[in-house]
Amino acid sequence: MAAIPALDPEAEPSMDVILVGSSELSSPVSSGAGRDLIAYEVKVNQRNIEDICLCCGSLQVHTQHPLFEGGMCTPCKDKFLDALFLYDDDGYQSYCSICCSGETLLICGNPDCTRCYCFECVDSLVGPGTSGKVHAMSNWVCFLCLPFSRSGLLQRRRKWRGQLKAFYDRESESPLEMFETVPVWRREPVRVLSLFEDITKELTSLGFLESGSDPGQLKHLDDVTDTVRKDVEEWGPFGLLYGATPPLGHTCEHPPSWYLFQFHRLLQYARPGPGSPRPFFWMFVDNLVLNKEDQDVASRFLEMEPTTIPDVRGGSLQNAVRVWSNIPAIRSSRQWALVSEEELSLLTQNRQSSKLAAKRPTKLVKNCFLPLREYFKYFSTELTSSL
Repeated sequence: MAAIPALDPEAEPSMDVILVGSSELSSPVSSGAGRDLIAYEVKVNQRNIEDICLCCGSLQVHTQHPLFEGGMCTPCKDKFLDALFLYDDDGYQSYCSICCSGETLLICGNPDCTRCYCFECVDSLVGPGTSGKVHAMSNWVCFLCLPFSRSGLLQRRRKWRGQLKAFYDRESESPLEMFETVPVWRREPVRVLSLFEDITKELTSLGFLESGSDPGQLKHLDDVTDTVRKDVEEWGPFGLLYGATPPLGHTCEHPPSWYLFQFHRLLQYARPGPGSPRPFFWMFVDNLVLNKEDQDVASRFLEMEPTTIPDVRGGSLQNAVRVWSNIPAIRSSRQWALVSEEELSLLTQNRQSSKLAAKRPTKLVKNCFLPLREYFKYFSTELTSSL
């Protein structure tokens, strides 16, 4: 898709913008309020759109949609929270930004936006046939990027970034607060502290680093025994702290728990003070070398249970890692295949008996960094292989 320049909020709408003032309304085929009947309920029955689930048309509203004016029922709220920050390998979000579903998606043509919208939402909320018109455009600017806030029934909320954070903090079961996403013109390159493993290639392949980047943008340390708070403060401030245990089959210079304790120690040095709005993300990866007691300690120190990320090929479990992180969507149930503890135990035994070194854990977690595009500047929209 050809790139288009970032939008000036004061600029006139481009030729690739669809304005829909009203749509033709037909009588409802049933008394139920499905998604196809949202326009009828609002324009004929004079129902407030805040009293209708914008995602499915249900009248059983639990909360308000954080991005657009409209309600949200409980099932759609749960689905929205689970899928909002999921990304595909092409760098775009995996699901519709309105309903967090959809089979066929329209991708925003703004190079600084990664959002998508399904045909069903566009046709039911903007106007019948709108999705086909958008699909035929060379560059289409989405409803969160347009300089005006209304398209048909779709009305962007004022200060939607703050609304999204408040929605997540209020409705999510996560014990950690979400950082407010950052407008494009305020995003800065991410500064990274990478412990025990260098993730330069992975972040470069995702566009967060570029060739010839400021050497201080990523600080890699293998041994942090003598690292103190003053060092971290002088190198920072950091936007991402990454740490990992050595993969199975690799020589460990320290007990596996050493990597956890050192990561947690430097996490205290690197994270911003209480109440700071500065986005700060962290990730600790265990390549199946921590025992059950160490895993429990990690969950207590890092204040969350781990997520298992498997590498399943041909129906067979090839590799897996356990991840503790505050990056959005890592804990999503939609993202990873379910793996039993028995399968993980068998995989560990096979790795140890074969003495074959496992893949670097970053190969499995690389795309988990993609949600950081909502917070930090990225230099390329084209994702490349880090191999």
